Amino acid sequence: MDKLDNYRLTLGKDLYIPIMLGGMGVNISNATLALEISRLGGIGHISDAMLPTVCDRELGTSYSKEKLNKYKYNVQNLDKSEIKFDLQEVYNAQKQYISSVMERKKGSGAIFVNVMEKLTMGDPIGSLKSRLDAALDAGVDGITLSAGVHMSSLGLIKDNKRFYDAKIGIIVSSDRALKVFLRSAKRVNRIPDYIVIEGPLAGGHLGFGEDYKEYKLESILEDVKNLLQLEGLQIPIIVAGGIFTGSDATKFIQLGANAVQVATRFVVSKECALPDNVKQKYFKAEKEDIVVNKLSPTGYLMRMLKSSPCMSGTLIPQCELFGYMLSKEGTCQYIEAYKKYLEKKSNEPISDKMCICTHFYNNTCYTCGENAYRLKETTSKNDDGTYKILNAKDIFNDYLYSASE
Repeated sequence: MDKLDNYRLTLGKDLYIPIMLGGMGVNISNATLALEISRLGGIGHISDAMLPTVCDRELGTSYSKEKLNKYKYNVQNLDKSEIKFDLQEVYNAQKQYISSVMERKKGSGAIFVNVMEKLTMGDPIGSLKSRLDAALDAGVDGITLSAGVHMSSLGLIKDNKRFYDAKIGIIVSSDRALKVFLRSAKRVNRIPDYIVIEGPLAGGHLGFGEDYKEYKLESILEDVKNLLQLEGLQIPIIVAGGIFTGSDATKFIQLGANAVQVATRFVVSKECALPDNVKQKYFKAEKEDIVVNKLSPTGYLMRMLKSSPCMSGTLIPQCELFGYMLSKEGTCQYIEAYKKYLEKKSNEPISDKMCICTHFYNNTCYTCGENAYRLKETTSKNDDGTYKILNAKDIFNDYLYSASE
């Protein structure tokens, strides 16, 4: 009988239980959840999506309020070109929050931060450098580069004193994307410590086009293994997307992966920051309730529950408070959709794009993996008909110890 506990993930000199918590934002992979995974010996991710705002909510700071006060005069204006983040404040918020997490870390595992390239914040390069440097300076164990190819990311932090100390990895959905990243990594002499392959069954943003159904994680894993062999590189591979059981996990280990990244099952854990009523929506979901759409202003496809309130609406863009998706020119796809809505002078809500900052902050975008409808299988019902919410430790151990032939 094979089980995940038979294996360990080696990253450099460190040994981990081969379970990585996916970096779910905004504050879904929160500090409490990530710290528990680390305590258990795995790798817990926090997401850096909207961290200044998260820092305000969790630590009582006022980064977002001060930004809003600075640009309050522009709230009714759809021209957001003047809205800029103070990059020093971005750095301060990122460092303060991550430092607070690292100070609480216990156990033999690790805390990584998921850093999204698509979080453009009105200054794609400047804000990315601020966030990456802050994460390193805060003492984070590792950085996972996500939502983009990250061709410039390693170059931005090559002079940071922890450039070679912290673990650095990349999320890809194809060997082609990895090949592009490896070229940029070789230019700064910093080969990644690990690779996360995120397949088409993953939750949230997908690294595929509308033909995503034609791809299989098993095939991508084989392609990546072949590329690494061709390049003469031995880099641990972590697979993600659709891995719902310990048996799923060991299958991929047997196929050549070194660990698994999992997320959806931990969304309904007690430690996750989502409200309990939202967790119940995940439990109640059926297979037909899970959809992939183009609502995200990032341009990526996104998987979520179709009961998500973000599916349509007429929210006024709140970029003075948020603005995490603003381009250098001060716009985003939702702002353009909102302008068209106003021009039509119609009561029909916007249904082609969503204001991702507001919906993620309000927990009204229920992102999930393809197997979220199976969550009800993992627990039991309470007397009132609701589903019992499990501890993260129970979910972790179910992955670790459930056996397969």
